[in-house]
Amino acid sequence: MPAALPPGLMRRRDGEEKDETLMPETTVRSEIAGSVWKIEVAVGDAVAAEDPLIILESMKMEIPLLAPRAGVVRRILVAEGEPIAEGDVAVILG
Repeated sequence: MPAALPPGLMRRRDGEEKDETLMPETTVRSEIAGSVWKIEVAVGDAVAAEDPLIILESMKMEIPLLAPRAGVVRRILVAEGEPIAEGDVAVILG
């Protein structure tokens, strides 16, 4: 029987080990123009699909920017209080 693998690694059928924690990067873009009201995550946080990443404020409404898939927050490209345009990249998930 093969030895146990450390967390995050999986053995493929051909016997090679693969790090399943390395996922392609996904950019999360703002769907509206407004301002960054609150950042709900930090770099390194694991998130599930549909978790709120950032709360945007536009026209006195709070709109959550949700994770499109599960992953790990690799970069946050905005700061609380700053303006954000529609289509701006706010977070990169890995």
